[in-house]
Amino acid sequence: MKIGIIGSGEVGRTLGNAFIQEGHKVLLGTRDPSKEVIVKWKSENPDALTGSFEEAASFGELLVLAVAGHAAENALQLAGAKNLNGKTVIDVSNPIAPGAPEKGVLKLSTGQNGSLMEKLQLKVPAAKFVKAFNSVGSSLMYKPSFSEGKPTMFICGNSADAKKQVTDILTTFGWETEDMGTEEAARAIEPLCVLWCIPGFLRNQWSHAFKLLKK
Repeated sequence: MKIGIIGSGEVGRTLGNAFIQEGHKVLLGTRDPSKEVIVKWKSENPDALTGSFEEAASFGELLVLAVAGHAAENALQLAGAKNLNGKTVIDVSNPIAPGAPEKGVLKLSTGQNGSLMEKLQLKVPAAKFVKAFNSVGSSLMYKPSFSEGKPTMFICGNSADAKKQVTDILTTFGWETEDMGTEEAARAIEPLCVLWCIPGFLRNQWSHAFKLLKK
């Protein structure tokens, strides 16, 4: 499959590496192809491509939105709605508000009764957004290993077919998946990033993930 990644930060590059490891073709979309880390990533992945957000969105059969929350709407605008329509878009972004954490707790730019993904879905209604990979650090996104077993990735979105596609990817990447329903569930899933970060900010513990236990 051809994967277009909108965003070339640590998360975008990590997921790009993961898709390459699984045999997919990747175009990493970036605002600055000449940036040192992008040049280095390209040299380490000679079969991969780099380009603009628009080129990544046009290239990908499946897309990954991996930018900071405050930049997400602009990134979609640069990608072009025509390149997003009808495609699954894995939304990794989180609506983190500016400023340092307070006693380990980050602030969100959204209220309890709204989410960033809902805003993005409204902006590009023909795209199939699926929230995923937003509640764990980049070092654990691919093939996480825990003695307790596979960690749980919570997802949501309006398209059952898109969520099935993302679930298959998560399974390949070493996760178990819990489908929490439609886009409104992003109101609960996005704040998990805040909870995940607290042990890191308070105790410098960053090697953990969530697990849903069921009888």
